[in-house]
Parts: sequence; C-alpha cells; structure tokens
Amino acid sequence: QEQLVESGGGLVQAGGSLRLSCAASGRTFSSNAMGWFRQAPGKERESVAAINWSGRWTYYADSVKGRFTISRDNAKNTVYLEMNSLKPEDTAVYYCAARRIGIGAVGDYEYDFWGQGTQVTVSS
Repeated sequence: QEQLVESGGGLVQAGGSLRLSCAASGRTFSSNAMGWFRQAPGKERESVAAINWSGRWTYYADSVKGRFTISRDNAKNTVYLEMNSLKPEDTAVYYCAARRIGIGAVGDYEYDFWGQGTQVTVSS
C-alpha cells in the first residue's frame, strides 16, 4: 500500500511560482510511475504531468507545457511539480498519484494510489 502526502500548495500571485512535493511511504516508490492531477471547482479532474519510474519519460498537458516541470528523487521517495508563470486558471486542488507499475500513464483510471490533495490558488 502506497501512502502519498502532498505539500507546497498555497496562495500566489499570477506570474509567481510554487513547488509541490509528494512524499511516498511505500517501499516500492522507485518502481512506481507517478502523476500529478488537478481539479478545479465545477470541473473534472485532469492530468497535469506524469513521469515513469526512471524519470526518462515525462508527459505534460498542453496547458502547462513550458511552465511546469515534473521530477522525482527515488532516494527520497518524492516526486515534485515545479510550477512557474502561474495563471489564475491553474487554481485547483492538486493531487499526486502512483501506479503499481513503472510505466508512465496519463489517464487517472490508470493510477492506483492517491494523495489527499493540496490547494493551489493563483490570484490575478
């Protein structure tokens, strides 16, 4: 069982930056593909970024390409989401998710474990 805890959310002005972290408690983190998702009020959850077990494969939603960077530190059992040039439309609860396997994936249905989420609010 993988337990995931997100941190780093908060309130930031448009154009600012935040770094989200997701700490995993399981012993298999280095074998898990990881993803970041977000859900804004009244909207469906959407994929933001994903990374495979080694970090050699990454995915970004078109809306965040060039602004967000996903990375992982397997020695620390942690995955990160660096968010720059934030926009008000980035406001959402951000969730970290893990797959049981190391192959990266985009769809939320492909993920097995989820964190509780961290709120990101971008003011204009």
